[in-house]
Amino acid sequence: MQCTAEEIERKRKLAQEKLLNNKIKNTTNNFNHEKPGSVSPFKFKRLNAFTHNKDNLKSPVTKSVNSFSPYNKPKQVLQFYGKNAVVTGTCMLTSENRFVVDLSGYSHLAVEIFKTLKSRSYDAKTRQWEFDLADYDVLFCKLAALQPDVIITKLPVFVVNCCKTSKLDYSNIDLSCIDKELLNVLMPFQVHGVCFGIDKNGRCLIADEMGLGKTFQALAIADYYKEDWPLLIVTTSSMKNEWESTIHKYLPSVSVMHTQYMTSAKDYIGDCKVLIVSYDMMTRCLEKLLERNFKVLIMDESHTIKNFKSKCTKAATELSKKAKRIILLSGTPALSRPSELYQQLALLDDKFFGNFFEFSKRYCDGKTTNFGWDASGKSNLQELEIILAKKFMIRRTKEDVLKALPNKEQQIVELDVNLNQFSEDDRKFLNSLAHKYNRQKKASDKQAALLTFFSETSRIKIPPVCSFVLQTLELRQKFIVFAHHQKMLDAIEKVISKKKLKFIRIDGNTSSTQRKYLIDKFQVNDDYLCALLSITAANAGITLTAAKLVVFAELHWNPSILSQAESRAHRIGQDEKVIVKYLLARGTADDSIWTILQKKQNILKEAGLFKDSFDNLDVTKQDLKTSRNLTISELFNKANGSFNKERTSNSENSVESEFFNDDFDDKFSNVLTPKSNSENIGDSGSVTKSELFNDDFDELLLHHDLENKPSNAGDSMEINFLDDGFDEMLSNVQLNI
Repeated sequence: MQCTAEEIERKRKLAQEKLLNNKIKNTTNNFNHEKPGSVSPFKFKRLNAFTHNKDNLKSPVTKSVNSFSPYNKPKQVLQFYGKNAVVTGTCMLTSENRFVVDLSGYSHLAVEIFKTLKSRSYDAKTRQWEFDLADYDVLFCKLAALQPDVIITKLPVFVVNCCKTSKLDYSNIDLSCIDKELLNVLMPFQVHGVCFGIDKNGRCLIADEMGLGKTFQALAIADYYKEDWPLLIVTTSSMKNEWESTIHKYLPSVSVMHTQYMTSAKDYIGDCKVLIVSYDMMTRCLEKLLERNFKVLIMDESHTIKNFKSKCTKAATELSKKAKRIILLSGTPALSRPSELYQQLALLDDKFFGNFFEFSKRYCDGKTTNFGWDASGKSNLQELEIILAKKFMIRRTKEDVLKALPNKEQQIVELDVNLNQFSEDDRKFLNSLAHKYNRQKKASDKQAALLTFFSETSRIKIPPVCSFVLQTLELRQKFIVFAHHQKMLDAIEKVISKKKLKFIRIDGNTSSTQRKYLIDKFQVNDDYLCALLSITAANAGITLTAAKLVVFAELHWNPSILSQAESRAHRIGQDEKVIVKYLLARGTADDSIWTILQKKQNILKEAGLFKDSFDNLDVTKQDLKTSRNLTISELFNKANGSFNKERTSNSENSVESEFFNDDFDDKFSNVLTPKSNSENIGDSGSVTKSELFNDDFDELLLHHDLENKPSNAGDSMEINFLDDGFDEMLSNVQLNI
């Protein structure tokens, strides 16, 4: 019987398929139906030398198919048991109009579909395909036919919907209803920010860099919606007077009688049009504020409400439910990681992301661990930056809008270790602290160890830091010194006082009224050469453009806090180049904290929330002149004994308690501050625990007592510590100095 060529070809293909099926069947039987005591030919021991060899990891089935048709590449690679490998993929926005598809492996069919779209582009380095957002629906309609072999996760619905909105058009916005006094002082970029807020119906986050006039923009937006008043302004305790004076000066249409700020929970707010409260007062007087039914809400330093567990955040959420317009202000909306943004964004639109789980899963690499849901990571930050700019936030840097503003130069000054006059035992103690920190596995233990290490580093750095300050004073130029611990502030104050030079000091004890008086003194009086500031109590809300040099005697574990502090001098009104010097000591906690700062900076930069970088700063050695021998023994009254003995001595000048936090109303309890030429006239009286733990302090996680408490309780230092760098609170930590 003769067969046609077509029939012969058809039978040949059937025979090949039958042969292939028999091979697969035999392979399956070898794995699933082994005789007792027999050894499977495929159960070989996997040697280390073969673990990274792709050819040795191929299944026998794959090799059989390849040998059968060695020059034909299979469309889908077969694995064990004859099953196809599933290729997965994800999508991410790269611009307002483009998105990329990232595949976990190669899929011939998916690539063929990609090539049908004209907007396609391929990056050989990243192996990602990029398309126009206009082709999004068409692409996934075609890819649906490849399931379940190819599964590509789509963009979230809120991302697609956000990108479909039209571009902003400010030409039709009429600003004539804003008070002329305020409108006339707005710079062009500030007018743009006001229009952005109006385009968002008065619900926006103004995240301009420090010193670019966020206060003016917020008041202009609020004044535009004056028909919706009363207006509630929530700010830090130290900034209440600044807000009130700005309103009186630039909003003359608002009567002084109708502007009020609360000083206690018993204050009567009546029918005031503008009410200014602190975050602590907002929490304590929530019911009274809800009764007043504020429709316009301004929240200054909105990063204060980053923790959803705090009472402060819960109070702000309740107020936002009644508010029609919400204006958030923060030069550092995320201090350390993307998860800190969610609560602020939820105030503006609590339904946009769905919930925190969806937000963190998309942008914080959220995942379930043995300890619960972990949202401390980062993911899709480029997309997050686009969504923020499109929907919620406007952010400009000084370099973007102030072309005439002089540059800022950051430097590292490596302190001279020879000034640290300690015994060998003291050096061993310092090394043990570093070892203890590095070996800790548990987060809370690691933080407590770093806290101890950080405090001891402060004491060690006092001699070289004070020597540096003395040399700087000899230049007779105004400069700012930031420090973190009370003992460092006291030591620097003592050095300057012995030189009989005038200076100002602002820390947690300085009231808002005194703060304004001191700032004016430094700005206009040439006799005041130094501004000695607490890095957490005076890192925002003040202008010190009279200084051209900023010195950091100590670090802070949060890069945003440092950036805010630098901007006290580098801001609008500065006419000269600003030099920023970080004084670091090798072999101390500075090494660890500096590494932490660099990592956090990189994360924030990816999300478009930070610009500075510590990666490539110039490093100089401390230059000691003839003043070196003048300072150490005279100015610090160092005992002949070792550093360990100093920690347990009963000194009359010992600091009884010390408090540092990230809010601007931080307070120092029972601090013995020596009176000198400093203009700081703050009250050093004690405060209650409820006053100390305001705003974010409901997150307290840890009570840790270190060993070897001194016999005299007056020599112990109780530090109530808010650590934004780790997003955790450490409370009541007993450190022995």
